Amino acid sequence: MPFLPLAVVGTVAVLGRVPPARRLPVRPTDRGAVVTPSPQPSVPPPVPAVPVLALTADLLLADQLHRLGAAAGVDVVVQTDVPGSQEWVSAGLVVVGGDHARRVAAAGRPRRPSVVLVTTDLDDADVWQHALAVGAEQVVVLPDAQEWLVERIARTVEPASAGRVLAVVGAAGGAGASTMAAALAATAADGGRRVLLADLDPLGGGLDLLVGADDLAGLRWPDLTQARGRLPADSVHEALPRLGTLAVLAWGRGEPLDVPVPAAEAVLDAGRRGNELVVCDLPRHGDALSARVLRRADELLVVVPARLRAAVAGAQLLAALGASAPVVRAVVRRVPGSRLGGRAVCDILGVPLAAEMPDEPGLDAAVSRGSVPGLRTRGPLRRAAEQCLHARLTEGAA
Repeated sequence: MPFLPLAVVGTVAVLGRVPPARRLPVRPTDRGAVVTPSPQPSVPPPVPAVPVLALTADLLLADQLHRLGAAAGVDVVVQTDVPGSQEWVSAGLVVVGGDHARRVAAAGRPRRPSVVLVTTDLDDADVWQHALAVGAEQVVVLPDAQEWLVERIARTVEPASAGRVLAVVGAAGGAGASTMAAALAATAADGGRRVLLADLDPLGGGLDLLVGADDLAGLRWPDLTQARGRLPADSVHEALPRLGTLAVLAWGRGEPLDVPVPAAEAVLDAGRRGNELVVCDLPRHGDALSARVLRRADELLVVVPARLRAAVAGAQLLAALGASAPVVRAVVRRVPGSRLGGRAVCDILGVPLAAEMPDEPGLDAAVSRGSVPGLRTRGPLRRAAEQCLHARLTEGAA
């Protein structure tokens, strides 16, 4: 059954408070004034008065539905009587038990979407006839389909996965992939979007250090190794270290550990449901989690210094990723003294160019002072991040 690990439950439910979010650092404009971003998060759709109405007199089935509702974080109202027309129409989801299907059909309630028929009897020969009679969109057999039903129940109060996922990887060591990932996340958050920046490289030095979130309270990967199933998206977002609307999922300073793939998938799935954008910083060495992320990602950005060996290394990396890679584009960093341009690098890689940028003067010093990469509005890093994000976020909003 899906659950939040005890650390998350303790932070969100028991203590009744969540770690405070630090605002993104103020950024100088090109005229020297100081401004702060003004996030305008999207407004979620209204939740129906009764998200899930279950109709059954079977006590065992009612108990199962209550447990599945708890796993989805949704109250399931169970009643034995056929509801009135208004109650029937206004519920977010109606779950009709196989024992009640004949009575519901005989009541002649108006046709409506979001009706499922649930049964525990595989040998019920009349189940499909009953499903047609009540206008069910799906027949669910428990316990086999309980994961599907948990997901369907959760969607009554939480939209289906809609956030875009961008994966970022370096073609070679020191390519600047982590800096690019941080700039993508900070740029999107600076525009008012809710963003998750996920560090998937346990040996990468720590994205929380890069964005100045290392001293913020909140959960890290070691706290989430027991997570499984569908996690409440808002609870996960609020339990992580946050800079304004940007949540950061990092490793902390302890000894590196292996996060089980089911745990990482559960957390990242919650991230996609709870954010408009998820940026994943991948390790160069392939692993099972990276392959899973790439299969779910909307795009992979490969950060490549404009040097021949780096470009060849990037081509070898993409060949190794094979079918796991989604849409792939390159971010090319110009290198002083190199005659290799962005188009030539992309010809070697065999992928289109997303952005080409020079090194940003003073970036390392600014980061060491606590500045988040990408917040300098006219810097080359910010412009490259905006170029990479434009088509993807426009597509997501369409």
